[in-house]
Amino acid sequence: MQSFVDEEVSVNITVFLGAPGSGKGTQAKILSSDGKYIHLSTGDILRNAIKTQTPLGKEAKVFMDKGELVPDATVISLIEDTLKTLSPDAQIILDGFPRTVPQAEALDAKGTTKVKSAIFFDIPNSALIERLTGRRVCRNCGQPYHVKHMPPKKAGVCDVCSGEVYQRSDDTEEVVVRRLEVFGSQNQGLLDYYSRLNKLWNLSADRSPQEIQKSLIEVLK
Repeated sequence: MQSFVDEEVSVNITVFLGAPGSGKGTQAKILSSDGKYIHLSTGDILRNAIKTQTPLGKEAKVFMDKGELVPDATVISLIEDTLKTLSPDAQIILDGFPRTVPQAEALDAKGTTKVKSAIFFDIPNSALIERLTGRRVCRNCGQPYHVKHMPPKKAGVCDVCSGEVYQRSDDTEEVVVRRLEVFGSQNQGLLDYYSRLNKLWNLSADRSPQEIQKSLIEVLK
């Protein structure tokens, strides 16, 4: 496997790129479960900063309360602050950021947040639509289901708490198709950016989680 060497990188950050439903979040959680890798989700970082009322968290909350996007500079500072609490040799998986080329460039502008490699979870839109529109969740306890791959034992009823199992409004086909269109228009620029830097891996994600995990471990060596 190709190795990525960059003398300016002071951390080991791998970015997971992929459409909603591509499985990147699931794979990141599996990889981080044994402690070898640290999964950083920008959504989690933001929520934690707001909950603990850090100065950056308060700054981010002002934008979020107005329904506006948190500025890139604030998000990158939050990532930077989080990395400072970790071991210098930590293996970081960054999920949910960057979403645009300017964000990727801003990350790479600092040695403390410069990306070592990027892995794209490549999967056909037809497979993504099936995955996403088939998702269901318990309205009470949040237990996830899928109409095809993991249905509840009794239709519409949660196995765990007997709550109502329903489809979220953002998992309807119309919304899913639109989300994938938006993702595709933004993501191509990121793929081109990391490809030019010779930092991009394409990973076939239309396989079983076990097969994907095996390939990921090889790439991350």
